[in-house]
Amino acid sequence: MAFFAKGRIFVAAAAAVFGLATAAQAAGSCGKNGAGFDAWKQQFAAEAQANGVGQKGLSALASATYATRTIAADRAIHKAFSGSVEAFMKRRGGAAIISRGRALKKQNAAMFDRIEQTYGVPPGVLLAIWGMETGFGASMGNQNTVSAIVTLAYDCRRPDYFTPHAIAALKLVDRGALSASSVGAMHGEIGHTQFLPGNVLKYGVGSGNLRDRNTALASTANFLKGHGWQAGASYEANMGAIAGWNSASVYQQAIARIAEAIDAN
Repeated sequence: MAFFAKGRIFVAAAAAVFGLATAAQAAGSCGKNGAGFDAWKQQFAAEAQANGVGQKGLSALASATYATRTIAADRAIHKAFSGSVEAFMKRRGGAAIISRGRALKKQNAAMFDRIEQTYGVPPGVLLAIWGMETGFGASMGNQNTVSAIVTLAYDCRRPDYFTPHAIAALKLVDRGALSASSVGAMHGEIGHTQFLPGNVLKYGVGSGNLRDRNTALASTANFLKGHGWQAGASYEANMGAIAGWNSASVYQQAIARIAEAIDAN
């Protein structure tokens, strides 16, 4: 599960980063079911346009549908991060991630060397995140991305958090990096390492196509560097950067343990 306040952006920070209105200025009120979604979309379109979304993005917004599966997944999200780190790693296949990660590190040594030279981030943590998020690209999700993220911006649970990412998703449609039919994870995450749309805009490198493996891994390294990664330091010293990726303690500990095991090989 990719989302648990990954790359957490609080309301004030979101407004500063994405140039968005605050919650009090938002175009429409939130909802707790799909009943008011279409009316809200019409109001949200004006907010999106005011924040730089063009015609392609607005068209994708108009075609978005209320994502009931996303809401169901969101309501169950804390359960996925419960228990001890040992139990979490067992549920998520930590041993298999380590084994496959070691093999991929050797097979792609030149790529990982380039990434580390550029961003100061070693292969272990990138492979740990890649394996944890999508099983090394095997499962990048089948939920419509625009519908998922727009539904979460509408939903009353955390509209302030998701509104900047919804605007970002529509801007990515304008740029051609997404389309109205693009699919990803349940909370609108994209690609091999499951970036939320706002983080694609801020940390995506090269083409910004996170469904391309090399781009996704380099972008993940750029994200970690942007969150304070210290080149050459221990994983313990870099837990703050890992916490920027995901705020769940068991996830952070699991990533550090898996990364250390991969890098030790």
